[in-house]
Amino acid sequence: MIDIKSLNLEELILEMESRNEKKFRAKQLYEWMHQKLARGFEEMSNLPKEMRTLLMERYSYTSLKIARVQESKVDQTRKYLFELSDGNLVESVWMKYKFGNSVCISSQVGCKMGCRFCASTLDGLERSLLPSEMIDQIYAIAKDTGEKVSNVVVMGTGEPLDNYDNLIRFIQLLTDEHGLNISQRNITVSTCGIVPEIMKLAEEKLQITLAISLHATTDQKRQALMPVANKYSLEELLGACRFYFQQTGRRLTFEYSLVGGVNDTEEDARELIGLLRHFNCHVNLIPVNPIKEREYVESANAQIQAFKNKLEKNGINVTIRREMGRDIDGACGQLRRRHSEEQQSGGIRR
Repeated sequence: MIDIKSLNLEELILEMESRNEKKFRAKQLYEWMHQKLARGFEEMSNLPKEMRTLLMERYSYTSLKIARVQESKVDQTRKYLFELSDGNLVESVWMKYKFGNSVCISSQVGCKMGCRFCASTLDGLERSLLPSEMIDQIYAIAKDTGEKVSNVVVMGTGEPLDNYDNLIRFIQLLTDEHGLNISQRNITVSTCGIVPEIMKLAEEKLQITLAISLHATTDQKRQALMPVANKYSLEELLGACRFYFQQTGRRLTFEYSLVGGVNDTEEDARELIGLLRHFNCHVNLIPVNPIKEREYVESANAQIQAFKNKLEKNGINVTIRREMGRDIDGACGQLRRRHSEEQQSGGIRR
C-alpha cells in the first residue's frame, strides 16, 4: 500500500488523477493531512464517503498512537512515546520556550552509531522511519497539546543522515507552504558526523541549521566516545563542515557533551578553541545526561562554567544547553528503554 502522508502535493495530485479524482480533491486531502492534521481518513468530512472508503482500502495512513506521556514538574516539557504501526516505539519531546514551542523528533527506531554516552544506541538499530512517521510525531504532539509548533529539531533517537532520503522528504513536507509551512531556518538537524552525507547535504543548499556532535578535541578521545570517529577523522569532519558553510552560508552548531574527567579539562577547552577559532559557529555545551548502563558522569557546575568562560574569552560563541525534562527521562532513548524493560518485567509504573 502507498504511504499517502509521505507524498508531496504534486505526487498526490498525480496519484488522485490516476484514480479519476479531481485535482481539487487532492488539495483537500493534502490540507486535511498537513494543515488540519487529521488522524484518519474518516475525519475528512468534505470528501465524498465513497472516496474516503477507497482511500482506506488502498492507502496506508500514518497516525502514531501515543503509548505514554510524561510531563516535567519543572518546566512543562513533555516526553512522548509513540507506537508505530508495526509495534515499534519512538520518542519525541515537546518543549516550551519564550520564542515558541519546539519539538524534538526521532529519525530511526534505535541507532547503530554506538555513541558511548547515549541510551538510544544500546539496543542497536531496528529500522529507519518513513517521512510520514517523522512528520506525524510533530502532528500528533500539536494535536495533543493544542498548540502551534514553531521549531523542529531532528535530534532524538537515530542518526538523521543515516536516513538521508527520508530526512530530505520530511524537510520538504514540513516546509511546504501548503502544509505547516515551518521555515527551514527553524529546523535543526543533528549528526554524529557522517562526512559523505554532510557533503551531500551541503549540495542541497537548504537553510536549516546543521548541528555537529563533536564531543572531543582529538581523534583518540573522539574514537573512545563515538565509533563513527574511527571512520572519519576530525580533519575530514571539519573539512566537510567548512564545505557546508561555503555552500549554504549557514553558521554551524557544534555540540559538545561535557563528561566529567573525560573531555572537560582546561586543555580540552584550549584544543577546542584551536579547532574552531576560524569557524563561523556556535558551541552548545551539554552537561551529559547520565544513563545507568554507562559510568560517565556529568561535569561539576564549576567545571562547566570555567569551560564556557575560556571559550568566550577566546571569541567563541557559546551557550550551556538549558536542561529540559531531566526529571522525565529527558535524554534520547531513556523512556523507550525503560518502557520496554517494564513491559518485560510484567507491568508499567505510571
